[in-house]
Amino acid sequence: MWLMQSCQATQTFRCTVYETSQSGNALQKIAVFSQPKNQLQIRLNEQIKYQTITGFGGSFTASSAHLLYQLSPQNRQKILEAYFGNNGARYSLTRTHINSCDFSLKQYAYAMVEDDLALEHFSISEDLQGIIPMIRQAQSISEDGFKIIASPWTAPPWMKDNKSWIGGKLLPQYRDTWALYYAKYLDAYQKEGIPIWGLTVVNEPHGNGNNWESMLFSPTEMTDFVQHYLGPKLAADGKSAVKILGYDQNRAGLPEWVDVMFADEQTSRYFSGTAIHWYESTYDFFPKALQYAHHKAPDKHLIQTEACVDSEVPHWQDDAWYWKKEATDWGWDWAAENEKYLHPKYAPVNRYATDIIGCLNNWVDGWIDWNMVLDRQGGPNWFKNWCVAPVIVDVEKDEVYFTPLYYTLAHFSKFIRPGAVKIDCSINSSEVMTTAVKNPDNSIVVVIFNPSEQDFGISIQHQNQEKKISIQAKALQTIIIQP
Repeated sequence: MWLMQSCQATQTFRCTVYETSQSGNALQKIAVFSQPKNQLQIRLNEQIKYQTITGFGGSFTASSAHLLYQLSPQNRQKILEAYFGNNGARYSLTRTHINSCDFSLKQYAYAMVEDDLALEHFSISEDLQGIIPMIRQAQSISEDGFKIIASPWTAPPWMKDNKSWIGGKLLPQYRDTWALYYAKYLDAYQKEGIPIWGLTVVNEPHGNGNNWESMLFSPTEMTDFVQHYLGPKLAADGKSAVKILGYDQNRAGLPEWVDVMFADEQTSRYFSGTAIHWYESTYDFFPKALQYAHHKAPDKHLIQTEACVDSEVPHWQDDAWYWKKEATDWGWDWAAENEKYLHPKYAPVNRYATDIIGCLNNWVDGWIDWNMVLDRQGGPNWFKNWCVAPVIVDVEKDEVYFTPLYYTLAHFSKFIRPGAVKIDCSINSSEVMTTAVKNPDNSIVVVIFNPSEQDFGISIQHQNQEKKISIQAKALQTIIIQP
């Protein structure tokens, strides 16, 4: 998958360059560079430091697990090696769902006996045939290991004021029971050999238009639940190391939420950080909101927990589509008129590369994609809410398609390792984006994205040294500078 060659040095520091491009490179090592007339300059300064990186990855969903276990053992291993193996994307930060979500085959919870306040009938049996085997196989492949964030979409309907899977709020009399639910989940997964690193309180507390599993919280309600129920329960059970992330929805709403969550020492005590999604726009990564959230709680995590090419049926074996501005999202059809401008057609690769670089440049320390595997329809999904995943499969023919999105994500997850520190990185261009980190092994990783129609020569300046490379039109590059 990745051809091994050496970078042709033009100055003194050593580097290796990988490229994914519209022209056909797929995380290919590049050794020969052109000399375009258009020249850009990147300046690195590792003395100026920002956030410490938690990781990059995707999500274990019931749908992905269901598909994997319909494939041949060889293709199942191939996919998980591609995500977690040393020769693959080396995913280091992942997510899964507590109870069912839209990417489940049916609606379910781990406690369906009404008014079982002590949760004596709690059981994760629904996960034992799919999600848990998938995670275990990934664990057996990953040499460095990976963190897992778990998110509920809703409490069981009997705990809610509308007695429904969709919408509604947690009834006050079940707050203690719902806090116990998280603790039971953590224990059950630990018993299966799967430690959970973090929790979000609920997925998308604003709801999802009353379409699939959801449970509504206001900023005050969520903060009160964490401060007085969930946080104390985990602490009492010796689970204080588990990270609690608040919010878990789109970035435009960040200021309102962090103002409440981190209002003072008491409200912020049990929160380890904030979780965010990208669905508010197909091109704007909301840097002002990200900056605001960081400065409100500079010692807390800011983690992107879900992103996907949504409301689309995947294109099969059609790499070109992922580079063209043809994709649409939910907002294309039904965003409010004053927000339609945020939802133009877009190129999926551009959306991913731009967002991840924009997030890294604005204090985000972790970035998680949604489903790892979907089928040619963009499911299975009980609500028929079709989406695209980096890996698409045809289970009837036992075929696997690694889309350009897989390689786009690998440009970050494979080379930017947990514990890396974001360093200062500037470029004299409004078209080409870049970011840089210093890894724990002291290597410097620079990522460059050129969505334009023209090639550029790039001069990378670091510690009074210079390296000259080039990047072709519509290309993503990762440059590793060895210590």
